[in-house]
Amino acid sequence: MKPVGHSEAVPRRIRAYRGGQLVLDTLGARYVWEKEYYPAYYIPEGDVRAGAPEPQTTQDGLLRFAWRDMDSWFEEDEEVFVHPRDPYHRVDALRSSRPVRVEHDGVLLAESAAPVMVFETGLPTRYYLERTSVHWDKLTASDTETACPYKGVTSGYWSVAGGPADIAWAYDFPLAAVHPIAGLVCFYNEKVQLTVG
Repeated sequence: MKPVGHSEAVPRRIRAYRGGQLVLDTLGARYVWEKEYYPAYYIPEGDVRAGAPEPQTTQDGLLRFAWRDMDSWFEEDEEVFVHPRDPYHRVDALRSSRPVRVEHDGVLLAESAAPVMVFETGLPTRYYLERTSVHWDKLTASDTETACPYKGVTSGYWSVAGGPADIAWAYDFPLAAVHPIAGLVCFYNEKVQLTVG
């Protein structure tokens, strides 16, 4: 983590679209840590085009736009979700043969001997399991959708019937860096009893 106020050059091309129009395109963006956990993009004023919204912040010829004011953001040709990716944040998705058992109030929800373990800076290890190892009769689909700058947009969430909401999720089409989790289901460690061998 970088301290609040830290700034450095972004080595990637940054683009944003609004209303179907390219409104900024730059090779000169800067990361500025306004919050402890991730940076913001600051864009040179000369790289902003007509149709861009009003910036939230201006500083030494650089502009920061509200993420939500753009329809989409890109680093090179890869879409970025929620906020800029922290270049010092790491996410590894590793296949494992460690047995994983997931229960809620003594009811078995899933059991697998072939999880994909996701190790992400600052978060607990997450265990993604094959759909065939999940006891679907114990879960109900929900309409929840979330996005992560490191994994992508979720394709499904599930709740325990009569229990906690949104206890499990999946990314059917995750970002390339975590491709091994594609189509697998993960349960919130904090909402279940998780046993890992």
